Amino acid sequence: MGKSQETYSKKEKEKKRLKKRQDKLLKKEERKESSTGGGLENMMAYLDENGNIVDSPPEITKKVEIDPEDIVLGVPTREAEEDMGDPEGKVAFYNDSKGYGFIKDLRTQESYFFHVNGLIDEVRENDKVTFTLERGPKGMNAVKVKLIP
Repeated sequence: MGKSQETYSKKEKEKKRLKKRQDKLLKKEERKESSTGGGLENMMAYLDENGNIVDSPPEITKKVEIDPEDIVLGVPTREAEEDMGDPEGKVAFYNDSKGYGFIKDLRTQESYFFHVNGLIDEVRENDKVTFTLERGPKGMNAVKVKLIP
């Protein structure tokens, strides 16, 4: 007669696995019994007129109709800014020996890089200039930089 293939450690591992499964089922049953749930109505949340989350529905008298066409999704277009012509700015920094500098836009207060190759007139620091913007490898660059007389 041969020996049983099942060793003591295998029996113990199987017992532990079964015990773990039973404990898991017991915990699941306890969670089901103790949950207050109550269906969809208890899970609903509403926004009041101030944007706060409340559990009661808003009053119908305070309801405001919104035209879906008035809702704008995404980034607004910058058409109005482009129609105003070339932007004006002031040369905030210019390194003549290296041939580059920065222009601060007078309307948006943003700084734009420019290179000596993009200059039409000679410029110095604090000169007022007009320029066009062009996308460069690290952001917007000012090109066609002209002095304002």
